[in-house]
Amino acid sequence: MAILGPNGAGKTTLLRCMMGFLSWNSGESLLDGADIRSIPVRELWRNVAYVPQARQASSAYSVEETVMLGRGSHFGLLQKPSEKDISKVEEVMKRLHISHIAKKKCSEISGGELQMVLIARALASEPKVLILDEPESNLDFRNQLLVLDTMSELAAQGMCCIFNTHFPSHALQRAAKSLLFCGNGKTMFGNTSEIVTEENIQKAFGVKAVIGEFETAENILQDVIPVALAPKQVENVKQDENASRLAVIAVITSSFDSGKLINQLLHEYAEHLVGRMGMPYRENGVYIINVVLDAPEKVIQTLTHKLGVLPGVSVKTTYAQKDSASEGGELTFDQII
Repeated sequence: MAILGPNGAGKTTLLRCMMGFLSWNSGESLLDGADIRSIPVRELWRNVAYVPQARQASSAYSVEETVMLGRGSHFGLLQKPSEKDISKVEEVMKRLHISHIAKKKCSEISGGELQMVLIARALASEPKVLILDEPESNLDFRNQLLVLDTMSELAAQGMCCIFNTHFPSHALQRAAKSLLFCGNGKTMFGNTSEIVTEENIQKAFGVKAVIGEFETAENILQDVIPVALAPKQVENVKQDENASRLAVIAVITSSFDSGKLINQLLHEYAEHLVGRMGMPYRENGVYIINVVLDAPEKVIQTLTHKLGVLPGVSVKTTYAQKDSASEGGELTFDQII
């Protein structure tokens, strides 16, 4: 889940309330149905990991020692780390490409490297819930992509990942759900494809933006391009959100685990399916699925987005032209041939 909003909107405060660092004015934070304030501290931090915004460190700990702190809830205060603990630390450092700085002091590394160390420390605890406060801050393009890919992989494996971000495009490309701070205490929550829209970006950030698509060899990705500062008033454009459209979603995956998740998603949207066809392409080791839907465009966009954020899955949606059949009367099969 992504949390978006302008500076000062309260994104970090929300995370701190969620974890019990600050008190809610109303409501509570629950983990597996239990109020987090009733959960023993050691048990809580075995299940929840937090990555704060990176600040320049003055710590005398090495990178390796800092990452090992993430295993603290797995062994006693006066105990030595076990072989399993050491192995886990080495695994996450390798995963985030920081093994080469393992012996360096945290005070000797860059802000971007420190950000990766803090993320590695959180992953070392093997939590159920991973909460990250602007994880892409201070990172170059390569490490931003590495962190986003890691979050996607962990989410596909069943971990709950919640992150604050200033980048609407990262929410579109990675998050199934989004919470958007719109100002004046108002928020919007729902499927990312329905929340992160040009209209809502203008309301929240005061910026006119264009959401565009670009195609790579593997997938079709969405990006948000800021165009200009927006006027204060945003006109509401009324559209028939329930108008049905015909579309074909083409899906290619090389992952068996993703295949199971795809089937689960298609089952959720069964009422909108006109038909589906799947076939293995063994020569390339992939599975190809074509799905035909008759549904409101918002429903089609939501399903496309949910499929697109699955790791190892390439997705492309093609729509039938609007009102193509009604303009020339009834269209027969003979006419198509």
